[in-house]
Amino acid sequence: MLDRDLIRRNPEIVRAGISRKRLDAPVDEFLKVDSDWRAERAALETKQAELNAASKSIGALMAQRKVEEANAAKAAAKALSEAIPAHAERARELEAQLTELELAFPNLPHESVPDGEDESANVTLRTWGEKPDNEAPPHWEIAERLGLLDLPRGAKVTGSGFPIYVGAGARLQRALASLMLDIQIDRNGYAELYPPFIVNRASLIGTGNLPKFEEDLYKIDDDHYLIPTAEVPITNYYRDEILDGADLPLRYAGFTACFRREAGAAGKDTRGIQRIHQFDKVELVWFTTPDKSYEHLEVLTAHAESVLQALGMHYRVIEICAGDLGAKGAKQYDVELWSPGMSKYLEISSCSNFEAYQSRRANIRYRPEPGARPEFVHILNGSGLALPRLYAALLETGLRPDGNIGIPDALQPYMKCDVIGDPRATGN
Repeated sequence: MLDRDLIRRNPEIVRAGISRKRLDAPVDEFLKVDSDWRAERAALETKQAELNAASKSIGALMAQRKVEEANAAKAAAKALSEAIPAHAERARELEAQLTELELAFPNLPHESVPDGEDESANVTLRTWGEKPDNEAPPHWEIAERLGLLDLPRGAKVTGSGFPIYVGAGARLQRALASLMLDIQIDRNGYAELYPPFIVNRASLIGTGNLPKFEEDLYKIDDDHYLIPTAEVPITNYYRDEILDGADLPLRYAGFTACFRREAGAAGKDTRGIQRIHQFDKVELVWFTTPDKSYEHLEVLTAHAESVLQALGMHYRVIEICAGDLGAKGAKQYDVELWSPGMSKYLEISSCSNFEAYQSRRANIRYRPEPGARPEFVHILNGSGLALPRLYAALLETGLRPDGNIGIPDALQPYMKCDVIGDPRATGN
């Protein structure tokens, strides 16, 4: 959420930032409720002060044998005692309304984010590697021919969007996950977390997934949901805590399954495993200081890229414009991987700086130095990487004239073979 003082004192700055994102927020309603809440709080504090004064005066008046004045003070104290609960209840109601309105505000884009209406205004910052010139069928045809994926049986067991990986296909999934974790932990210096796949409602509010995106989540009961990404449990690892500034930045990598209904994307990219309801991903999360967060965003993005460089796969990095930025981010880079079989770039990682938007919601602060007043951390996150599209592009990029799949050198120790199609890949 945004700083209340920012909305209160500079509503036009807030409106301008939200407008750049082509979003809206209840600015006027927030200002009205905030004004009412502050007035009610002031009235409550005044009456509490008057009650304290009246209560203290009673004893003094009785000691001075001023019975009439003491009785008047008692009557005033009684009236105040009866009035205060109503003011306190009204203040609580208004504060609850204020919090609900706050949760509806998107983050503001950083001043460096380019303007633009939609994804057509995104800016290509760089590319890496040679674009493959091989002609390849789409991954779902390759996977079916080699027996790597079983989409029909996955649909039978669960439903559309729940693939089953088979034989060498299952080994490839496991190998990619192990490679990505080893790169981030052993080479890039992340601490590893293996978090729960189920989180409570407070955790999803903390990351900004609730209340806005509830339709995209798999709900278990009134307070529990399957995670849409490891970002949620890892970010909430420090919810309601104060960190030691000397420990920052803290960097975590976590591998989990992710579950998304994709309610807002029905009918889009439905072939193969481009967009599925259960998928695996390595997530990278940083807790850092405001003065370093944009420098660290560049490092985080480079760490996401390092997996593709290890695999020798062509990609580009896109800076997302304000109109395509979404609700939570202040600045975002997308890493997009080339798919020869689909002849397009596929988003495989979004690396974002949320500034203090999530830390305010989750109440995650740090103390810059001993005795200093706590401040909100800046939180960054990015995929390092999401598996389905990496898997798909690897099949298409690695396709050889003989119909087998060449395995990148970095992946061969995990696959225990250099070609998919080799019997050793299935253990036979």
